[in-house]
Amino acid sequence: MLLYVTLGSNDLERAQLFYDAALGPLGLTRRRQDDLEIGYARESDTRCRLWVVTPHNRKAATIGNGSMVALEAQSRAMVDAFYAAALAHGGTDEGAPGLRPFHANFYAAFVRDPDGNKLSAVCERPQ
Repeated sequence: MLLYVTLGSNDLERAQLFYDAALGPLGLTRRRQDDLEIGYARESDTRCRLWVVTPHNRKAATIGNGSMVALEAQSRAMVDAFYAAALAHGGTDEGAPGLRPFHANFYAAFVRDPDGNKLSAVCERPQ
């Protein structure tokens, strides 16, 4: 359903360090970059699906209260690795890896990037 998602940043250099580390365990790599945006995708994808950008209007990037991007993980170990890498590279904890009450196999971790955007990694496979 979604074509791509953008998240605003006030410091793309800092964001790049965070996202390169946090998204790597999920199989997402930096595929495009210039002075205004950074794009991430799986190696097999033909387009970037997650963009970290300097806002087009050049005003400060702000977070959305109640907004979050959930990223698919193929295993619980990938969720754990996402969480550890995010915290080690400037992210903050919003919920350690673990099962959630949404259904029996909903294993997720929640973090905020250095700009305050909320992200989660989710594995829904039984393990």
